[in-house]
Amino acid sequence: MSRRKKTSYPGVFYRESKRIGGKGTEKVYYIVFKKDGKVYEEKAGRQYADDMTPARTARIRAERIEGKRLSRKEIRQQRDEKKTAEANKWTLDRLFNEYMSTRPGNKSKTTDQNRYENHLQPVFGNTEPCKIDPLSVDRLRIKLLKKLSPQTVKHVLNLFTWTVNFGVKKNLCKGLSFHVQKPSVSNAKTEDLTPEQLKRLIDAIDKDENIQAQNLMRMALYTGMRRGELFKLKWRDIDSPHGFICIRDPKGGVDQTIPLNDAAREVLRNHIKTDSPFVFPGRNGQERKAISKQVNRIKKRAGLPKDFRPLHGLRHVFASMLASSGKVDMYTLQKLLTHKDPRMTQRYAHLRDETLKKASNLAGDIINQVVQQNDNVVGFENVKKKG
Repeated sequence: MSRRKKTSYPGVFYRESKRIGGKGTEKVYYIVFKKDGKVYEEKAGRQYADDMTPARTARIRAERIEGKRLSRKEIRQQRDEKKTAEANKWTLDRLFNEYMSTRPGNKSKTTDQNRYENHLQPVFGNTEPCKIDPLSVDRLRIKLLKKLSPQTVKHVLNLFTWTVNFGVKKNLCKGLSFHVQKPSVSNAKTEDLTPEQLKRLIDAIDKDENIQAQNLMRMALYTGMRRGELFKLKWRDIDSPHGFICIRDPKGGVDQTIPLNDAAREVLRNHIKTDSPFVFPGRNGQERKAISKQVNRIKKRAGLPKDFRPLHGLRHVFASMLASSGKVDMYTLQKLLTHKDPRMTQRYAHLRDETLKKASNLAGDIINQVVQQNDNVVGFENVKKKG
């Protein structure tokens, strides 16, 4: 770079330097000024690269003297500090990625990943939780309810709060300053079959050609096991000598055991055993992923309602039969269904209550019959005495 040369503007100089991005040379402008008894020399910019002129350089010098402008070095430092602050910022994206890294890989994790990418990331991904306002969350909830079910929207908003709460627990961020309103969802839906429907279903199961579908539906009906639990069931999980089935990694999270009743034992005794460790294997002996086509065919042949779910519906039938028998209390039913929360089992309480009411009414009927019989006897004796 050449020596410094003066311009027609006081305190404005330039040096000749090799041009950036082109042939030849270009001028690099500098300013020199004195402030608070100290002399400063600072680079203002390049002729072509920064579109710098002597006049612009003079204005920069004046602003620096008046304290209205930062130096290039100060601007650079400020920019670097901003980048560092941005890099250290715990946005919802960073929190979610950290949160997901702590979760085991399973179907629910994949589902939550999709929910986040589709619904939360586009709106809040680059935002810190403390900067998210309630109005924005309300708008998201309203928007999602126009195209998704209340249950799905609730899952999305639950994922949002879980992610933020994870960050707060790990001291990574500040929490939300408001409560996230979620859609109210009724999970009290139960599916039951009339005796006639159940008879038709059992007949359709017996006549179907797919042994896997047959016995999956029988096991759901006889044990109340969930669809996923039946798909995961391995032969080693069946303890025939002691009469128990081990349910591994159930919905509640902790392994559970349920009784192996005689009906289920008979199903498994007659079930085809392959080289696969799974009782109801899928392709290549691996864990089964679906059987909707086969069980829906059976459902259709039995003439069941369209909204009846072939496997999960049979779990409800199992629970409803036990509850309505009046012989099984809610705590026992909860254990058989492996419900983590007893409130899930309470949806069947009304069936047991109805049975108890009938039993109570029966007692009243018996007493009334006894009273009526006594009245008849008394009347007969009075007739005899008069005679």
